[in-house]
Amino acid sequence: MPSSTEIQRRIEAAIPGAQVDVEDYTGGGDHFRAVVRAQAFAGLSRIEQHRLVYAVFGKEIGGPIHALSLKTQSE
Repeated sequence: MPSSTEIQRRIEAAIPGAQVDVEDYTGGGDHFRAVVRAQAFAGLSRIEQHRLVYAVFGKEIGGPIHALSLKTQSE
């Protein structure tokens, strides 16, 4: 299972310039909250922003990453 740090690192690697804060909110290693701020989100709808982040993990969402709650913002 990925850690909060691993999730943060992967989002930052996939979305250049992103500022990411990730929290494991249950302590079980499979439910996470992330706040992602990125210039790449400019002009995108909230749904498009979330899809961009979820695409980083593909089929891991709903598997090893049971839940990933997102708050996204453009810079």
